[in-house]
Amino acid sequence: MNSEAWLDAVKWTVDGLVPVIAQDAADGKILMLAWMNREALMLTARYGKAVYWSRSRSKLWHKGEESGHQQIVREIRLDCDNDVVMLQVEQRGGIACHTGRRSCFYQRLEDGCWVTVEPVLKDPASIYGNS
Repeated sequence: MNSEAWLDAVKWTVDGLVPVIAQDAADGKILMLAWMNREALMLTARYGKAVYWSRSRSKLWHKGEESGHQQIVREIRLDCDNDVVMLQVEQRGGIACHTGRRSCFYQRLEDGCWVTVEPVLKDPASIYGNS
């Protein structure tokens, strides 16, 4: 990509962010929702690996930098209102969630209660250490 003018089409929040949905490119499963600032989206497009903006840490977050569970980007899409980005990714290691699950969306509402419906694939302590 020679020009970065395509970034101007994105409707950023007042905080300069856009929500991003990560979807498994192979089977369409929604893996996670995160946020990007302009730099994160630019880096993601340039290098083909997901880079997000960590709102809690106020810094760029290269997905998999600690866990090794990188997201290799196969496609980047922008929704009809230009205010949500979707990444179709190859999820390395099969784990997107910091809880050790494939997807961050592992709880389902059943009879007024949130029920865990997806298993932990790997103990988070073994992924991130004891920090």
